[in-house]
Amino acid sequence: MKRRERQFSGTTDPSVSQRELENRKAARRAAEEGIVLMKNEGVLPLAKDSSLALFGSGAGRTIKGGTGSGDVCEREVVSICQGLINAGVNLTSQDWIDDYERRYTDARNEWKEEILKLAGGADSIEFFQVYADHAFEIPAGRKITKEDCKEARTAAYVISRVAGEGADRFHKAGDYCLTETEMEDLKLLSEYCDNVIVILNTGGQIDLKEILSIPQVKALICLSQPGMEGGNALASVMTGKTSPCGKLVDTWAVQYEDFPNYATYSHNNGDVSKEKYEEGIYVGYRYFDSFRVKPAFPFGFGLSYTEFALTDIRLETEENTAELEVTVKNTGSVYAGKEVVQVYAACPQSLLPKEYKRLCGFAKTKLLNPGESQTVKISFEAKDLASFDEEQSAWILEEGQYGIFVGTSSENAEISGILEVKETVILEKVQHICPLKEELTELLRPDDLMEEMEREWKEKAAKREIPVTVFAPIPEKKKVYEPDELDKKAEEITEQLTDEQLIAMVIGEVSRGHNQALGAAGIMVPGAAGETSGILEKDWDVPGIAMADGPAGLRVIPEYEADPVKREVYSQGFLGAFEGGFFATKEKHENAVTYYQYCTAIPVGTLLAQTWNTDLLEEVGHAVGIEMEELGIAWWLAPGMNIHRNPLCGRNFEYYSEDPLLSGKMAAAMTNGVQSVPGVGTTIKHFACNNQEDNRLGSDSILSERTLREIYLRGFEIAVKTSQPMAIMSSYNLINGVHAANCRDTCTVAAREEWGFQGIIMTDWTTTSEQGGSKSWKCAAAGNDLIMPGDVSDSENIREALEKGDLEREQLKACVKHLLKVIFQTLGYEECKCYRKV
Repeated sequence: MKRRERQFSGTTDPSVSQRELENRKAARRAAEEGIVLMKNEGVLPLAKDSSLALFGSGAGRTIKGGTGSGDVCEREVVSICQGLINAGVNLTSQDWIDDYERRYTDARNEWKEEILKLAGGADSIEFFQVYADHAFEIPAGRKITKEDCKEARTAAYVISRVAGEGADRFHKAGDYCLTETEMEDLKLLSEYCDNVIVILNTGGQIDLKEILSIPQVKALICLSQPGMEGGNALASVMTGKTSPCGKLVDTWAVQYEDFPNYATYSHNNGDVSKEKYEEGIYVGYRYFDSFRVKPAFPFGFGLSYTEFALTDIRLETEENTAELEVTVKNTGSVYAGKEVVQVYAACPQSLLPKEYKRLCGFAKTKLLNPGESQTVKISFEAKDLASFDEEQSAWILEEGQYGIFVGTSSENAEISGILEVKETVILEKVQHICPLKEELTELLRPDDLMEEMEREWKEKAAKREIPVTVFAPIPEKKKVYEPDELDKKAEEITEQLTDEQLIAMVIGEVSRGHNQALGAAGIMVPGAAGETSGILEKDWDVPGIAMADGPAGLRVIPEYEADPVKREVYSQGFLGAFEGGFFATKEKHENAVTYYQYCTAIPVGTLLAQTWNTDLLEEVGHAVGIEMEELGIAWWLAPGMNIHRNPLCGRNFEYYSEDPLLSGKMAAAMTNGVQSVPGVGTTIKHFACNNQEDNRLGSDSILSERTLREIYLRGFEIAVKTSQPMAIMSSYNLINGVHAANCRDTCTVAAREEWGFQGIIMTDWTTTSEQGGSKSWKCAAAGNDLIMPGDVSDSENIREALEKGDLEREQLKACVKHLLKVIFQTLGYEECKCYRKV
């Protein structure tokens, strides 16, 4: 194995590359397929040659994605305004949009000065927390007049919201709720125009009561945060070039108080130190369905410009797998389109109480022309129907009948099949993990309601004479990974290392400045989040490896200077990659050459999941992998896949869904796409229960083992077992009193021993700092192989633990072996291959 010689990352050519052009196409396809049409009373698609009055903060300043690690160093962002102009739409409100641009620019500059003043400068250690605590408030535009609309009979109004790491959202005006200005604008537009289209340029849910109460609001579009090609993608949908085919990945409530944890979530109850998951397994549609709470829009919902029929549904089983065949026909006469077939299971309620039904499979059709049909196959495993029995510490498939529902949303899915399990099967016996340390009272469904809902679907099945199919799964067999040549090589090197070399390898590269707190101090790739130690380069030819944020594309410095003679990089560090360099001060250096590292801003995780298209996510992942290969980045610190437990979580936009199966499938698809490129891989995160950003370093997620396994670990399990990502990143929070970075139960017992994870586990940035609360040596003892970004104090802590005997040398060596084996398979070597799949 020959180590790859380091080169300056990026290119000296400032022009748009062919790679950029191709990857933008993938980003646009993803945005188009993820846009959800929530309401349409005949106003869309727009009539040809019609005029449109466009307003709202996101009209010209469309938000592509979230802040913090979710940012990307794209070359440009196509706004909604520009996209509609590109599509030939006649906009009557350009003067209003131009005026808003001036207001927005002034507000941004004032906010920047305020942040710098409060933090004591951009280099202050308090900078990021001040930034997170004082999020930019999107300014209002001037009052809309009749003249702004001119002759347009239809107006479009864009409502934008932005959020990011370090702080949760609020149930207040300007965040979850509309502002007075937004309500006034919509009222005026309903007077000036016959039709109003509302476009939601938000990373998560907002309150829709006021919007839906206005009769003139004829259409509602969930654009989410669509990446750099969002404007073009939306224009394609609004003009009818593309028929909308996205589906919601969350339940949108009539009112915030309809969520089961509305009163206690995060800062709502004044206590951000403990987060009790009292709703248990009843998250999202599992709650709304089970307790018959009517949502504004159900999970899986999305309209099209055409209609589809689902027929000829057939159900078969083979050992531990069930498979459905469904014929989908485009019954419309004008538009081609795609449909998502969703399969849900209603499990027996006799032993363990359960949700009414759960998603167990889905498939998206190809583009179907009017009258065209396609038969799709959807398979699911016995584990997808199983429940975790805490008494037996086992995944069980209860005896009884399982109703199989098929439809195009959770609400319209109809009973279409029955699986019968003759006797209870223990699918998998496991160790207990993460025990509760304090009392927790979980939400329970009333017995009479459970019985009534089960009786109803069985009566419908009998009326329709749906046949019963016997399902006889057997206990699952654990996959065994035999040691290979790379394992042997990693062990051979590890056995010869000194304590100091072992310690250096399990922390980030301290010598290159990675004790900068926020993780964009990359030297090999300026603006990258960090690097592994290069201590073994000279003696063992083991290179340091670069890694980069963020979940919606690569976050590095768009351009930097370097001296090719001195081999010196002039990096702006964290600030150069943060907010597109908005807070950085550029300097010119003598004899320096400028290098460019423009990357593709893909849609945020929520919008990607709204495509319900795993093939498309693999395509997007491959595009990201190509950029990683070009820049020399081995590990992408993505995808994020925590559950949307409550709509106020500040990082929901990064994550996929309220549903663990959908989250796991999407993360696996993204991983397979990235890892189809030789030498690069993903880092699924944040492991686990990172569902609150307020006090994220100290918040304790308190939940039952069943809830932990069925809801919050399940997506990670699916991703690991079906795609084997190169890495997992542990989260900041505690899980039942133990910091996730120090939790052996999740890092070793669940991930490695139960799921067969073969990659490395790393910490989130600065979790071992004084404020972070995790102990460096406990990370190694837990099986958390790499402490990032790395600090001298980490070395001291591990060294002391070794001397005292708190940390065994074998535990430290195990971390180094894991790390070396993965490094051997990265682009740090010339002849790297695609990281092995399952």
